[in-house]
Amino acid sequence: MNNNIGMEVEETVRELSQYFKTGKTKSVAWRKNQLQAVLDLVHENEDAISEALYQDLGKHPVEAYRDEIGGVEKSAQNSLISVEKWMAPKKSSMPLLFFPSKGELLPEPLGVVLIFSSWNFPIVLALDPIIGAISAGNVVLIKPSEQAPACSSFLANTLPRYLDTNAVKVVEGGGDVCEKLLQHKFDKIFFTGSPRVARIVMTSAAKNLTPVTLELGGKCPAIFDYLSNPSDFKMAVKRIVGAKWGICSGQACIGIDYVLVEEKHSSELIELLKKFVRRLYGDNMIESKVLSRIVNKQHFQRLCNLLKDPLVAASIVHGGSVDEANLFIEPTILLDPPLDAEIMTEEIFGPFLPVITVNKIQESIEFINSKPKPLAIYAFTKDKTFKRKIVSETSSGSVTFNDTLVQFLCDTLPFGGVGQSGIGRYHGKYSFDTFSHEKAVMHRYLCLEIEPRYPPWSKFKLEFIRLAYRFNYFGLALHMLGLKKQN
Repeated sequence: MNNNIGMEVEETVRELSQYFKTGKTKSVAWRKNQLQAVLDLVHENEDAISEALYQDLGKHPVEAYRDEIGGVEKSAQNSLISVEKWMAPKKSSMPLLFFPSKGELLPEPLGVVLIFSSWNFPIVLALDPIIGAISAGNVVLIKPSEQAPACSSFLANTLPRYLDTNAVKVVEGGGDVCEKLLQHKFDKIFFTGSPRVARIVMTSAAKNLTPVTLELGGKCPAIFDYLSNPSDFKMAVKRIVGAKWGICSGQACIGIDYVLVEEKHSSELIELLKKFVRRLYGDNMIESKVLSRIVNKQHFQRLCNLLKDPLVAASIVHGGSVDEANLFIEPTILLDPPLDAEIMTEEIFGPFLPVITVNKIQESIEFINSKPKPLAIYAFTKDKTFKRKIVSETSSGSVTFNDTLVQFLCDTLPFGGVGQSGIGRYHGKYSFDTFSHEKAVMHRYLCLEIEPRYPPWSKFKLEFIRLAYRFNYFGLALHMLGLKKQN
């Protein structure tokens, strides 16, 4: 069986490589046709996508469109409108010393791209990178997550009906397939998932010096500064509740992992959190089916284990009930769980929200800096000085003030992590750049050669080169190095 998998993978990679060499994927027409095909795919299969997302994760149709289908549609439409402009060579200014000359930057596709998508957003995190890869003129091999089998099957069966099957191929399977894929040389690997698997991907990529983009996660904090205006306070809490539990029940890399608040305001915050949980999701959330379920029994058990620590269980101030038969966990709020407990040392990736109290909200910066760099920091504050301190004194993939998650939907801002939360970035033009190489092209003319003739030549040559480098005249220095000593 393993030999068959290896042979199939090898043949697929070989076919993609040969097709890329034909140059067909580099044309504007091909790229636009593929982007239009992605739009057709989501328009004509919206119900099928929603059903697959419900089967895998229990996502409500509204959640499915908001977080996945709509995101793909927006990304494809933006790329379709912009791709010709992105492809165009960009002029580069040239120093006067090189006159007459001209320079340009020419984007070119990298080649054969391998994309690993994740299970929590199995449609948008598969199709959005594909959009970037084909916009840049690459061929693509996509490996959907086996933990979202309905969505994986949908992609495997549907993509060939819309996209160029010579240039975009889907391979399904588990860890054995991933292992075989990583044995081959690709021109780019794009991975969305956990840091543990990312290390394996990066180690394999290093053997072939393959560049990688790693979209990971981390413990994304929300800083809750006191908002004296009651309507502002309520709006901020409502956005926290919607971001924490309304997005795949907390199974999101950009979701809020914990909230930092001053101790004197924690009771007011918690009471309002409870109120909005009931208002947005009802008293019987399982029956209403407005919240996603946990993806599988393995992750369900992992989350339940987080609450087995007696000190963690004692910190629960709301929720905590579980339904193993339906893989459902109630939105759960915890107040000051032990900081050395697993729930505070590892990414939660589930419907638990620890509220951590500090004496002064400014202490939240030190708290965040004591942990690995997060994918996102959310801060609810109107204090401009505090905003500047957060931006300048912390490091994260992004910072969003007075809202949550919206940065993911903004194509004019790059999305990506730093440190343990990821490497590289994408979305919109940044996706195009991620899957392109910007080649420097310099055009010179065979005229106006400068050839000084001053004895003693060796001493003058050294001083002239030193002067050339000092004033950034590197081209002249290179010419001097090539001249022969004049007697």
